[in-house]
Amino acid sequence: MKNFRIKQKMWSLGGKFTITDEAGIPSYEVAGSFMQIPKTFTIYDMQGSQISHIQKKTWSLLPKFYVSLNNGSSFSLKKDLSFFKPHYTIEGLGMKIQGDFWNMNFTLSQNGQTVAKISQEWLRMTSTYNIEVYDDQYADLVISLVIAIDYVKEIEHSANSSGR
Repeated sequence: MKNFRIKQKMWSLGGKFTITDEAGIPSYEVAGSFMQIPKTFTIYDMQGSQISHIQKKTWSLLPKFYVSLNNGSSFSLKKDLSFFKPHYTIEGLGMKIQGDFWNMNFTLSQNGQTVAKISQEWLRMTSTYNIEVYDDQYADLVISLVIAIDYVKEIEHSANSSGR
């Protein structure tokens, strides 16, 4: 089992930050594009090898992201039209998501086995997540999924803030 902590920087052009393990040792680097269309994020391990690439679909009514992992697998995340509680669809992942997706307290499972647990810390100036990955082979996938979900939430928050 591995534990990770994602804590984004307050002032980072494009979204560049480090993801640490439970001991505070850097495990991943995330580099978001700055003023680029479409918006992308690239995740690297600490040796500089690319782990995944996340790309926002350029023209869509609701946010949609494509995630490509370095092992050749990929999946997509899209926000569905809903009126009361946000709902998302993840295609190509082969996992089940249970819990409060919008508030970032949920678990990922495959074939009835829990793969990861994700929780967001509240009352923080920046997005802060605690991630428990129960099977190390899913660490890259889970980290990539959380980065994509967080950006969808950021888009929603920005849209709601500017509409007031």
